[in-house]
Amino acid sequence: MLYASLGISYDSFMIAPKPIKKGDTIGIVSPSSPIAAFCPRRFERGVNHLKELGFDVKVGKYATSRYKHTAGTIVERVEDLHLMFSDPDIHAIICTIGGFNSHQLLEKLDFDLIKENPKIFMGYSDIVALLNVITDRTGMITYHGPALLPQFAEYGGVLSYTWKYFQDTVMSAENEISILSSKEWTDELTRWDEADDRKRKMKKNTGMKVLKPGKAEGKLWGGNAGTLLLLAGTPFFPHVKGGILCIEEDEAETPATIDRFFTQLRHMGIYDRINGILIGRCHSSVGLSADDSLEDIVRIATDGYDFPIVFDVDFGHTDPMITIPIGGNCKIDATDNISVVFRNA
Repeated sequence: MLYASLGISYDSFMIAPKPIKKGDTIGIVSPSSPIAAFCPRRFERGVNHLKELGFDVKVGKYATSRYKHTAGTIVERVEDLHLMFSDPDIHAIICTIGGFNSHQLLEKLDFDLIKENPKIFMGYSDIVALLNVITDRTGMITYHGPALLPQFAEYGGVLSYTWKYFQDTVMSAENEISILSSKEWTDELTRWDEADDRKRKMKKNTGMKVLKPGKAEGKLWGGNAGTLLLLAGTPFFPHVKGGILCIEEDEAETPATIDRFFTQLRHMGIYDRINGILIGRCHSSVGLSADDSLEDIVRIATDGYDFPIVFDVDFGHTDPMITIPIGGNCKIDATDNISVVFRNA
């Protein structure tokens, strides 16, 4: 097993939820955005596709609700999460999408309830606030991975690469997952329920790249940078010491705002605490270029640090995507060849 030569058993530190299998029930929740209320056809397609993949599906009471700019009030969204975790018939919980306000729920969450009922909890983007805090407070691994509306409701079904890493990470008893780059990717946006009845156009993927070489290992933390940094200066920012930080951003950002995020991480002293960084593939609308590149932004922000940094990894706001076990372990070898291995425990 990975790390055996170090004499360390990470299993004793983290709670790994049981893998799910076909026939199990997946609960659907909307802890943040009310978008599910505006695209019922897309929502139904995602639910039906999960059923086609062999799962039973239970939709949360407020999963398709709308309260102003969120999917239900804080109390309602928390209620949905608590009911899903406490329901013994639910084996995994998948979010419909991200948004802006999942961190509203943090003060109301019953972390003891969650810890006593460990199960797969998955999402990305704004859901990063819940993933990292739940893992930090309970020791339960959570999963940065496909959501219902963007991935499982894809026209023609979830992309094969995304499905492979979903299976490898949450449907397999095998602990080690080797990350290989996808052959192609897309960041095309189609208007849901109006212009999403075709497959999106794909581009050739040039694969993961090394910004700073080296070797590192540690627990996985992070996800969307803007969401993670909402927790800065609060009691909820995760204890990332000794970890591997995963960072990505969405299509609304620019080189300037991405620079701001990486600089803030520096000023917070995060680079003094971590062992390495994985950076998700950026959306083309961000506007990075040879004159204003991600490589230059990150190199300047991490000046003086020699931990390995790998970018253009298949996660973030492009497709397809890997599933990342937040709180699980990662080993990076960014020397002669790039090797990234996750351990789901």
